[in-house]
Amino acid sequence: MQSRFRALVPVAVVAALAAVVAASATAAPSPRATLTGSAPPWATSSNFKGTTAGSDAVGFRIYLGWRGDAAATAAAVASPGSASYGKYLTPAQFRQQFAPAQSDVNAVKSWLTSQGFTVDYAPSNNLYVAAEGTVAQAQAAFGVSFGEYSVNGLTLRAPSSDISVPASLAGTVDAVLGLDQSAALVHYDHVSADRPGPSEGFRNAQPCSAYWAEKYATTLPKFSGVTLPYTVCGYTPSQLRGAYGLGDVATAKYNGAGQTVAIIDAYASPTILQDVNTYSQRNGLPQFQGSQFSQVVAPGTLRRAENSRQDPQGWWGEETLDVEAVHSMAPGANVVYVGAPNNFQDLDAALNHVVDRGLAQIVTNSYGWSTELLPNGFVKPYEDILIQAAAEGIGVYFSSGDNGDETQVMGYRTADWPASSPWVTAVGGTSLGVGATNNYVFETYWGTDKWSLSGGSWVSNGWWYAAGGGTSRIFGEPSYQAGIADSFAGYFGGSGRVLPDVSMVGDPTTGMLVGQTQAFPDGNYYDQYRIGGTSLSSPLFAGVMAVADQAAGAPHGFANPALYAQAGTAAYRDVVPSKTWIGAIRADYANSVDTAGGLVYSVRTLGDTLTLTSKKGFDDANGLGTPNGQSFIAALAK
Repeated sequence: MQSRFRALVPVAVVAALAAVVAASATAAPSPRATLTGSAPPWATSSNFKGTTAGSDAVGFRIYLGWRGDAAATAAAVASPGSASYGKYLTPAQFRQQFAPAQSDVNAVKSWLTSQGFTVDYAPSNNLYVAAEGTVAQAQAAFGVSFGEYSVNGLTLRAPSSDISVPASLAGTVDAVLGLDQSAALVHYDHVSADRPGPSEGFRNAQPCSAYWAEKYATTLPKFSGVTLPYTVCGYTPSQLRGAYGLGDVATAKYNGAGQTVAIIDAYASPTILQDVNTYSQRNGLPQFQGSQFSQVVAPGTLRRAENSRQDPQGWWGEETLDVEAVHSMAPGANVVYVGAPNNFQDLDAALNHVVDRGLAQIVTNSYGWSTELLPNGFVKPYEDILIQAAAEGIGVYFSSGDNGDETQVMGYRTADWPASSPWVTAVGGTSLGVGATNNYVFETYWGTDKWSLSGGSWVSNGWWYAAGGGTSRIFGEPSYQAGIADSFAGYFGGSGRVLPDVSMVGDPTTGMLVGQTQAFPDGNYYDQYRIGGTSLSSPLFAGVMAVADQAAGAPHGFANPALYAQAGTAAYRDVVPSKTWIGAIRADYANSVDTAGGLVYSVRTLGDTLTLTSKKGFDDANGLGTPNGQSFIAALAK
């Protein structure tokens, strides 16, 4: 069968991402095979800070890659109209057809042991072998020196050139992840205050509005001649469900019952179940019952104390947001939280654990990298996991990022990854107005410029944040986007995968109310605050898909082909610039918790910013649009 996914692989100019073993692997009589592109792009002489101590600990995974054409099978089962559509493989069936041979795994283990490494773990799908040792052992085994490099304000370890493996493993080793520290550049995509989410206590300041435009800033200067409304205090589950047409929690026909959503983040909040049940009780949701919520950690993840660059409390806030967002949209669904014990090279293992064990039919991920310029050891393994997910009928959703086109952060225009993967449903962010009766008022692209009140006038702080999107530089345009995304696909010449695919509210100015135990000056206790980011958009949409799966009576799996089949229909609300709403005024406590330090005021604008553009129909700011309630559910149930 000919696959409809004619471009679900990287474009030719970077084809090495799909086949990282260099041509030199076959060049006899060399005893070594070079893994081209395994050194990260930032490991340059200009960034070099010094050599890495040979005694430093290093943990890594050697990825083996699938046997056969797993991508063709994944495409067939995900394509409406295909004879194989919906005929998903079980994890056991996938392993039987595509998993690396045990003899290949044993060969890798034997070599690692001969080099002095400790072999930790191999998952049941044989996708990788995890090991750990010292930098000195890694230098000898992989034939490179290691250095410390300055990148994005951090000093990170990396091999100084492409690594190599014995020629006997050339047809076996696909990629190596963890020798460099590119994973330290990962970030969660949520925004609460003007800092990453609440490591310490944070409260919304008054005045704020209970619904869009309830209160106006009549005592503050006008902005561009307009009296602006105050930001919302944070939309409740009832408000979000009403705006997106899912109905009242108590009377809705579908609530996600019988469906399972997995959430992947780093770490695990020690108060998550208590916090979510308190949040549910206060905001009209049913509390989790019995085994409806579970928290697991994938086996084989690295447990070294390498967390000096990490923010466990921030990730706790991310978990809280994700769980409460899914539960708000699909209060009947089961939620499985899988927390990597660090956010270095363990998020991939957590995703592989969910997919290989078949723990859920929907997986939402609210993290990513602000660029696609990563070593092959990152990109190729993730792609293999995503292909297995699609073959098994598991839909994987990623937030599209919070830095717009990334020009203000990276210095060049780029999509975020893994959101840019053609095997991912990338979820972008909007600014949402919800009315007094929980009615939908408007939506625009979430793009924010900030203006601060100073000396009685508004002073520009410039661009502040925005939902991610754009065109991939490394992945070609997938067939499901053909004829729909063409006008955006050629930004960099040729054709590229465009994101996001869909969107939901993400703007913290119109964000969701969440509840979490926090550290306040007078103690640690539960409180609620407004939060946003595409970290909100992705789990909200995952909850909507759980409802859609329930209504359809079957999982949609990798949903992009089905989602694009409804392009331009009533299934979506098109997101275009607003002719009425230009922004809102936000009041913040100067000390984040109370009036003791006074209030600070700022204007947060709404709509297009930087180079991402909202227009009628599909665009690179909001994709196909936002789900239009029951019309969306009914369209996907066909």
